[in-house]
Amino acid sequence: MVNKELGDFLRARRAGLTPEEIGLPVEPGRRVTGLRRGEVARLAGVSAEYYTRLEQGRAGQPSEQVLHALSDALRLDDVERRHLFTLAGTAARKPDRGERSTRVRPAMRQVLESMHLCPAYVRDDNLEIVAGNALWALVFPDIAALPRRERNMVRWTLLDPRARAVWRDWEQVARDYVHVLRLAAAAQPRNQRITNLIGELMVRSPEFPGWWSEHRVHERSAGRKRIHHHLVGDLELHFEIFTPVADPALSMLVYSAPPGSPSEERLRLLASWGSEPAAAAPHSADAGS
Repeated sequence: MVNKELGDFLRARRAGLTPEEIGLPVEPGRRVTGLRRGEVARLAGVSAEYYTRLEQGRAGQPSEQVLHALSDALRLDDVERRHLFTLAGTAARKPDRGERSTRVRPAMRQVLESMHLCPAYVRDDNLEIVAGNALWALVFPDIAALPRRERNMVRWTLLDPRARAVWRDWEQVARDYVHVLRLAAAAQPRNQRITNLIGELMVRSPEFPGWWSEHRVHERSAGRKRIHHHLVGDLELHFEIFTPVADPALSMLVYSAPPGSPSEERLRLLASWGSEPAAAAPHSADAGS
């Protein structure tokens, strides 16, 4: 069986390194910008023939020792290393749940709705949003109003023109989501929902094919997002991602603003509008979960 994804990933990472980065001498007149196959093979302590078969996806399942050596040779970070093991079939995979309907437990929903000043939502293994609190729906009204099957941050960010105005650093956010999608696809190779999403993005997003071909993987559990809201203006929010032990197929993403900051005041303003009986904004993005 040919392991094309493993070969593509190795080739992309090899092309992204330079001899200078790993301490190799630069030959005069060298035309190759990345590392040669033989150079990676020597660094990893394997034969050039075997490494060539790995890139061609014809080497079978490499041992953990070989995978660790390749990770070191290609200067992979922790996320990329886990991704390499997953592609090689050595790491434990999440079960492919595909069309499974994920429900949010009442206790988890209560936590979600109790965060009145923190926009928050829950996503499943398909990267689809299965529940969101009232403030999240006010901060992201465009995606909160979408049908359940289309409520996906990756899809919305890359395909909805309005997302480019919402994300002040749209390209970086979009690239990060592509990296998250590649991790999800590798962990669930038989998940048809994710496969369909990739196919749609290939056809409809001008940027996606190029970014996807880079084989970058990225996993952030915390960070900062800069958002432009059409009513209250710019928001600078921190985010944290939590995976409940009782629900490993779900992740909760929580945004927050620094105390006393302009962003916190703007969130308070949005929350006050949302609490008014005649507020036009949706009260909840429950997604029927």
